Amino acid sequence: MKRTCVCLFAAALAACAGPAGQPAVSAESTVPDRPRLGIRPNGDTEIQPDLTLVKNDELKQIYAYIDEHIDEHVEDLQQWIQQPSISNSGEGIPESAEMVKGFFEELGCQESRVYDVGTTEYGTQGNPVVYAKCDEGQPRTLLMYWMYDTMPVTQPDVWIAPPFEGRLVEQAPFKKVLIGRGATNSKGPQMTQLQALRAIKAVAGKLPVNLIVIAEGDEERMSIGLRQFVRTHPELFQGAEALWQDGGQSYSGRGSLSVGDSEGCVYIELTTSGTAWGRGPTVSDIHGGNKRSVDSPAWRHMKMLSSIISEDGNTAKVDGFYDDAIEPTKAQWDAWERQAAGIDMAEAAKNLGVARFISEDPVNYLRDRNWISFNMDGIWGGNMYAGGAGAILPNKITSKHNIRYVPNMTGPDLVEKIRKQLVKNGYPDVEVKLIGDVPWRKGTFQGDLPKAQARALDIMQIPYDRPKEIEYMTAPYWPAYLFGGTEAVQMPISGAGAGLGGNAHAANEFYVIEGAGKVYGMAGAEKMQATALYNFAGKN
Repeated sequence: MKRTCVCLFAAALAACAGPAGQPAVSAESTVPDRPRLGIRPNGDTEIQPDLTLVKNDELKQIYAYIDEHIDEHVEDLQQWIQQPSISNSGEGIPESAEMVKGFFEELGCQESRVYDVGTTEYGTQGNPVVYAKCDEGQPRTLLMYWMYDTMPVTQPDVWIAPPFEGRLVEQAPFKKVLIGRGATNSKGPQMTQLQALRAIKAVAGKLPVNLIVIAEGDEERMSIGLRQFVRTHPELFQGAEALWQDGGQSYSGRGSLSVGDSEGCVYIELTTSGTAWGRGPTVSDIHGGNKRSVDSPAWRHMKMLSSIISEDGNTAKVDGFYDDAIEPTKAQWDAWERQAAGIDMAEAAKNLGVARFISEDPVNYLRDRNWISFNMDGIWGGNMYAGGAGAILPNKITSKHNIRYVPNMTGPDLVEKIRKQLVKNGYPDVEVKLIGDVPWRKGTFQGDLPKAQARALDIMQIPYDRPKEIEYMTAPYWPAYLFGGTEAVQMPISGAGAGLGGNAHAANEFYVIEGAGKVYGMAGAEKMQATALYNFAGKN
């Protein structure tokens, strides 16, 4: 595969590496002659790393290398954005897996391989998993998790720049952000990790830790392929002391220190058809003029949905749905009270691109974001063309739903309760299909990695909640459960980072390239990750 940045990096590494793996003394000669993006590493930030806390001169050299090469790092991110990787359609998935494999071959990992995971337990082919192992001869080993897949682009006309161009635009208060599908979820943050690793190798000759890397192409499909891979190959993760997560900042500049928490999420499809109902069209869609004499599965589907969800769409009307949920503790409510003091609800709504939130009370808003939901992600059937006409009476209609849940609920139990409720409500014919389930995980602070990340936040002068204050928090779902709980692979997880992105799953997804105020740009995000690794390795 043609990969310009691979060649450039290899040439740069060869040019700047000292003899026999010795640290490089200068990186200036590695900057190629080509048009410059003119990225300002510090942007308009009001904060910088506190160099009085950086005891390792090598780490200071890495900071300088990142600043000198930030143009190339942004160009690499643009190329990564330009490669579509849409798991739900399969567009660009094989090419993206090979691209990720190339990233870690370029880094010098002794093993970098694409695995075909085969058909999953849900009856669907899983997307490839990329596995890499980088033995640097170091005493400590970390596992790094990536997802290389993204959501599709559903509203291209709303984008201010083509979603697979990687264009840099001004977006107040930031002079440069990168617009593109996957920019924040999750190619931007993950590219900062990779660029931090590249910078370390260029300056020091080797990484301060050994790495095991796992990159999945199914995160947006409930991690069905990764689930199968981890359960089939637990031996590939032996030796990893902890899972190293990325992270970021809020608009206010605050950071966080996560412990691998994850809410639960189960995904289902509900289908009403004339065939199963025994009324309406049974073979295919028919002419809409027949509605005068034929029943409609589509109208039945609407009535079915209204029987299991409240009128405002915010509460499930399913027997026992909330029975097992653990209510927020007093400590949780107290923490939300503290956090609410710093929230401007109007600004938060604007940043998210919504008119308003369900509750205008910031405390209740925080509670809502950590509670249970029953969403309708999409619905289809019949005439799906915008504008025009075309009389259709659909023979089948399907709606997609993701249900977020909390400890001690389980996805399969919720699905069974929905099935029983549909029968009770008079809809035994409605098909309930389980697409996938990601169970919740509650993590705890263990080992040296969270300490190293906390120290890195201090060095970067990023304010954050101390571990004892956030140990109960639940994060948006991701497959953290595969690396803890009852699974064969178990290890502590912690994450922290700098930088900011937004509009995940939405139009105009972005990642901040040049920071402003108390929010770092891409260079600061890379320095944060390099600092955390040096801290963990006992080198700072």
